[in-house]
Amino acid sequence: MHTVRKRILEILKESGESTVAELAVGLEMAPVSVRHHLDILQGDNLICVDRLARKGNVGRPQQVYSLTEEANEYFPNNFAGLAIKLVQQVKHVLPPEQVACAFQSMAHEIASELETPESDDSSIETRLERVTEFLTERGYLARWEACGDDGEETYLLHKHNCPYAGVSSEHPELCLMDQTLINDLVGQPCQRTDSMVENGRCCTYRVGASALMLTAQA
Repeated sequence: MHTVRKRILEILKESGESTVAELAVGLEMAPVSVRHHLDILQGDNLICVDRLARKGNVGRPQQVYSLTEEANEYFPNNFAGLAIKLVQQVKHVLPPEQVACAFQSMAHEIASELETPESDDSSIETRLERVTEFLTERGYLARWEACGDDGEETYLLHKHNCPYAGVSSEHPELCLMDQTLINDLVGQPCQRTDSMVENGRCCTYRVGASALMLTAQA
């Protein structure tokens, strides 16, 4: 991001809201130049503008700029550090069996959010498309592909992003949680054939077409 626009976000984060004139003073720039950067930030949905009446109701209302929710992504956070401490604390106070059960329960709960028709007679491809879209919406950047294996058509489901990057390498329970999640979403046990934790390019799961068809007919 351009240095000036980054500084504008920082000023608005500190002040809550500012006018063009106030930003111009803080940036030591001409108001017309500040407006140029504000227009770009507004186009990116990082700031919003409101009109406030001037004191004494003299003159046109002032435009006051503030940050949107999307702008928070541009500021540092410690989600990974917090996640690590939470997982460590859970593993410290609970026995291994209960830890595994807790992560499996989370996987089941997440999978239950996938909306499927009561009578799901859609094709295998349609079902996998629905699953990968569901996963991508939750940060996994997923896709699927068909492949032949020993004469039987199978499918590969790839996850190109790990929402728990920096955490799962130290806590394999998260990988097991994802395995349960994939099994639930697809409707059958799937075999993980590659993993980013093990230096793979992505996490890959093999899905058997015959088992999927049996699940759909059940």
